[in-house]
Order: sequence, then C-alpha cells, then structure tokens
Amino acid sequence: MLSLASADALLALLAEETALLLAVSGGPDSLALMLLAARWSLRDKIKTVVATVDHGLRAASREEALSVASEAQALGFEHRLLLWTGEKPSTRLQERAREARYALLADCAAAIDPRCAIVTAHHADDQAETILFRLCRGSGVAGLAGMAAVSTFNGARLLRPLLDTPKAALEAICNEAGRAYVIDPANADPRFARARLRSLAATLSAEGLDRAALLRLGRRAARAEAALRRCAAQIAESARLESDGATARFKAEALRGAPDELLARLIEAQTVRFGPAPRLDRLERALERVGRALARREAVRMTLAGALIDVDEGSLSFRPAPPRAQRL
Repeated sequence: MLSLASADALLALLAEETALLLAVSGGPDSLALMLLAARWSLRDKIKTVVATVDHGLRAASREEALSVASEAQALGFEHRLLLWTGEKPSTRLQERAREARYALLADCAAAIDPRCAIVTAHHADDQAETILFRLCRGSGVAGLAGMAAVSTFNGARLLRPLLDTPKAALEAICNEAGRAYVIDPANADPRFARARLRSLAATLSAEGLDRAALLRLGRRAARAEAALRRCAAQIAESARLESDGATARFKAEALRGAPDELLARLIEAQTVRFGPAPRLDRLERALERVGRALARREAVRMTLAGALIDVDEGSLSFRPAPPRAQRL
C-alpha cells in the first residue's frame, strides 16, 4: 500500500538531479507529488522549488494558485506563481494551454538553475488515457508508447516519476495528509476530447480495454519503438558520409530498400537537429517522396520542419532550411 512513507521509492527517478521545479496545480495528483517531496529523504540535498501556472481561464484559478503557494510555503518550499497572460485562443484551448504551461515552466526552471528539471505528477491513469487518445487518432508506434518518464521541452528536462502510480493512490496520499484538493471542472467538460473519452471508460473496460490493457499496449509499443530506433541508428551509421553541425549526408545506395519505418526514423532524427519534431502526417509525406526518389534514382528537394532535404543519385542530405522569404 503506497503512502507518504513511500516517498523515496516513488521519487527514485529524481535522486541524481541537481535542482527540481515541481509543477503543482492544486489537484490531487500534483498535491500528492508535493507532499511526497516534502517527506523525501533527499529534499535538503536537492534544491526544490514549487511552481503553479495560473492560466486565467476560470474565476477561481488565482485563489487556487495562491492556496497552493500557501501549502508549499507551509511545507518549506519556495513557490513561484506563473501567469499565462494575453488573449486566450478560441480553438484547441487545452492543447495551447498545455504548450503555454510548459513554456512558462521551462523559463522558470532555467531561471532557477540551468540544470533544473521540471517534475510533473502524470500518473498511470494519465498514461492510459494518453495511449487511448493517441490510438483514437491513429498514432504511430512512438505515440502508442505513451509519455516517457524522461523527456525534454524547450531545452528543459521533463521528469514524470509517478507514471506507474494509480491516481487513486495519489488521492489516498492527500487524504492521509488531511489535505483538501481541487477538482478541475474541465476534466468532465464534454467540449474536450479527453473528457469525452473518460465518459466511455466503463464501456471500454467492460470490453477489456481498461487501464491495465492500455498500459500493456504502451509497454509493448515502447519496446518496439526502442528496437526500431536502434535499427534506424545502425542503418544511419553504416550509410553516413559526413556529419557536422550544419550538414549530414548519407549514401543513397545504402538506404535503397530500407524499410519505411527505419527510413522515417532516420529522416526524423536528422530533421530535429534543426527545428521541432515534424508532425507524423508531414513526416510520412516526406518519407514517401524520399523513398520514391531513392528507388528511382531521381533528384528531389524539400523542406521539413526547419530542415532542407536533398536526394540525388548518390546521397541523401540534410541541412538547415533557409528562411521562408529566401526560399520564395
């Protein structure tokens, strides 16, 4: 049975860090994260700051954020209140709010310490929901693997130590500590896709697609993705002609006939050197053009997410794309 006494085991992922920024909203998940951090045996050895993002989307949001600040300070943590200011979008609200939240957290972490990592309270129920959400949208293998325990955002390391912990266990930790928590009404708002999926949970579970099944799918997809990326890296290394900060070139002959999944990963790995990761549909369109040009020994040039891709009879090359006005 998990409890506050489980802090060291639940936060083991954080043990080698220099500085941490805990993202705490006041909900049961992030409040439990803060309570666990307060009981953590390493709390005095690793600088730990708590941050709350006020998106300004609900009348009660500022009061809730100030309540978290009071809780954090009572537990001995420094607290930062981060505000999402300006006009709010009328479409894709949750997605854009999430992007704004992570951007604010990344800036805050960098100001605390260049090595400061962001810690979120994403848990096993969140992971299952993410996998289901991506499954409904036809995600590839990487997407079906779900959230990674360690990732990056805007140069900041993002850590999710509670991905194996059920939401109910985190609620129990809050109850154990006698701490009240906030329930975000957006979690049940049918305007949002994730809320609509939550309303189907009982039906899907009755058909066998419950949390355990989704997490199992995620683990299997993660294993497959790791194997595919390793194979893609081996193909890239065997085909590499040159690589520096600006240009990477690969032998076309070594890539002809390579499975599409591996070629796609090579293209993606090189593209992200110059910009954000491309959307899957755009990556697949680029893959189709590159694969066809390689097979036919034709020349083709295209841009993808900040990279300029060239294919000729002898090589496949990547370098930074020129500014759009210059390309026009």
